[in-house]
Amino acid sequence: MRAAPRAATRRRTDSPAPPARPRRRRALAAGLAALLAGTGALLAPAAASAAPQPTAGDEARGGGQGGGHGGGRDVRQLRTWLADTYASLDAMTDPGTGLVADNIGGDLDPATASAYTSPTNIGGYLWSTVVARDLGLMSRHEARARMATTLATLEGMDRHDESGMFYNWYDPATGERVDTWPDSGDPVEHFLSSVDNGWLAAALRVVASAEPRLADEATALYDSMHFGVYYNPEGRADLGVGLIRGGFWDEEPSGCSVPGNYTGGETVYYTCHHYDTTVSETRIALYLGITDGEIPPEAYWGTYRTFPSTCDWSWQEQRPSGVTRTYDGVPVYEGVYHYGEMALVPGWGGSMFEALMPDMLVPESEWAPRSWGVNHPLVVEAQKRHGLDEAGYGYWGFSPASDPHGGYAEYGVDVLGMRSDGYLSDGTTDVDLGFAGCREATNPEPEFGDGVVTPHAAFLGLEYDPRGVMDNLRNIAADFDAYGPGGFYDAVAVRSGTVAERYLSLDQSMIVAAIGNYLRDGLLREHVVGPDMEQNLRPVLAAEVFSSAAAPVPPVLTEPAPGSTVDAVTRLAGTGEPGAHLTVTGPDGGVWCTADVDADGAWACDVAPPPAGDHALALSTTNDAGITVAGAGITLTVAPAAPGLPGDAGPVEPGAAGTDAGTAPAGDEPAAGGAEPELAVTGAHAALGVLAALATLAAGASLLLRRRPTP
Repeated sequence: MRAAPRAATRRRTDSPAPPARPRRRRALAAGLAALLAGTGALLAPAAASAAPQPTAGDEARGGGQGGGHGGGRDVRQLRTWLADTYASLDAMTDPGTGLVADNIGGDLDPATASAYTSPTNIGGYLWSTVVARDLGLMSRHEARARMATTLATLEGMDRHDESGMFYNWYDPATGERVDTWPDSGDPVEHFLSSVDNGWLAAALRVVASAEPRLADEATALYDSMHFGVYYNPEGRADLGVGLIRGGFWDEEPSGCSVPGNYTGGETVYYTCHHYDTTVSETRIALYLGITDGEIPPEAYWGTYRTFPSTCDWSWQEQRPSGVTRTYDGVPVYEGVYHYGEMALVPGWGGSMFEALMPDMLVPESEWAPRSWGVNHPLVVEAQKRHGLDEAGYGYWGFSPASDPHGGYAEYGVDVLGMRSDGYLSDGTTDVDLGFAGCREATNPEPEFGDGVVTPHAAFLGLEYDPRGVMDNLRNIAADFDAYGPGGFYDAVAVRSGTVAERYLSLDQSMIVAAIGNYLRDGLLREHVVGPDMEQNLRPVLAAEVFSSAAAPVPPVLTEPAPGSTVDAVTRLAGTGEPGAHLTVTGPDGGVWCTADVDADGAWACDVAPPPAGDHALALSTTNDAGITVAGAGITLTVAPAAPGLPGDAGPVEPGAAGTDAGTAPAGDEPAAGGAEPELAVTGAHAALGVLAALATLAAGASLLLRRRPTP
């Protein structure tokens, strides 16, 4: 490359422990399981890396980025699903051009294949062929021949000369641009999409790595694609960074457009919108632009994790909570939405596709354990809970897919998307939780209708919840006529039992990718990643800390220690949810003090010295979303004064010689060389708070005690 070459009454089942064999995401799955089970435990780095032993009867054994090989029954099942799914892609592909159609009918009759394809479809076929080869569905020779045919066609296809980008629609039988829509005869305005070209370019990286004999051809095509053409350096002028556009036309379209050219060439006509949300499939284009050095790394900080938590932004789905952190000099509001006890960064519509499709090809959880590594398993768990518990469908997995009643529709978990009307899991029910302090809820506890699940969305969660995914998919196959000659049909409306008997090549290729990564240790990521991506992209992803957490973060008092006896108290300190407002109340209900929890999860507040005696204190925090979390009840004892005794040393700063206040408990010393311990990969808020508390203790600056003289 450039820098280097079944029924609504069905009950959920718990996921088993991850396998004993180490996998990259196993610590994430184990930590999430512990927190969701209500243990409240934070995984220290040593504990996170310890492999729990599998329990008897485990069948699906994965859960780490790179997955696992699974038990024998599940491996056989996944291989069967893989073979059938690839058969649908084979049926959609023209043998002369190597181009896969966008979709085909459920009986795989070639006459039902669409007369158009896209760069994303072509890319999905290429990476699926690599997986099919590596999982033994075809020989290396056959796979190479198939990919060579596709590459040769790509080399001759019409595209934007200056940027090297491909148009959005081509005829799979000829490789020519589609000028009129086959169904309607309406003219096509030729668009060049940033995200669609991103998926094709990522697939070219796969081919270049996976098949050395085709490396030159794949690399030449990749190197000719310049993602800088999409980057508007003034996209977030308020932050001094840019955003990527949705794409451009090389001729002025009939609708809204912005003329210009960010690379200085001939005028093109950009979309009026940018891609400005972080949890989106569109980040693949941003990743490649950063990897290639054509988009500056700081552009990563320009997208919204959530929109701001102010009434000016109350049109969004729910009020976020969070804290602002600064990366590379850019302030980023690390907002989260709340779903039950979980806090997670939402997508635009709340679909699995938005959250997890880039993770198929880029090792986000491995490279970003404090952001994507926390968020991805929470998204899977939230989708599962919506389908099984909240909506009561009995099945789960919500993403844009074929509408079982005709056409195509956007499905998701509404409350997990920033769009106010969301992607609706049943296509009709708009949940509205309100916006705390700004607008009232209008439909906080809805009754859901004919929910639509799509198997490809469930497959995307395979590495994070293998047991849950396998059970879910087996139930869908058993309870509906949802499985055909090309694998799972695209979508099922579960209450009416209506099935979309169609295969979409993009959705099928996501299934192939998910199975391949799970069974063969993240094989597609291994092919996409190169020294250029390691150098330019990995440090950016590694720097971020999302506000995501698997459980609420209760406030904790650390100084003075709960239950301790002291002579005088003038200041309290502890940990809590970053960005939340803390209140400490005394035994009579009076407020002792208040504080805002800082970005590192630490708080401190001054108090009026209380009288001698026992004092029962209550701690609570309330975040911007209006969610209040109480801490455990605590008691402090202030000893009676002993005036006039010799040796009264007066006020003592914590940490001074001879005092206990600044002494860390045994086993809590910082690592050698003063390095801070790594954050746990789940429960990020609390982990940050623990680190902040240790730092505060070491500095000895948060509490004044009067040491009692020894009689």
